[in-house]
Amino acid sequence: MINTKDTPVHPDGSPSNERGLEEVRLRQQAIGVKLRHMFDEVVNEPVPDEFLEILRRADQASSTKEGQ
Repeated sequence: MINTKDTPVHPDGSPSNERGLEEVRLRQQAIGVKLRHMFDEVVNEPVPDEFLEILRRADQASSTKEGQ
């Protein structure tokens, strides 16, 4: 039998599972670290030449319209 006097209780009256909460926090932290690492890798990738060419053409087209 569980001694409910020693078991922490949530405001709704259910017993808390602090160990489970700690696991969730650790998982969330690990996911955050992985996401930041992946984001940094993507940010540091070079821009493809084809995309740079599309941007150059767009800039030329907008500067040509402004000059008219």
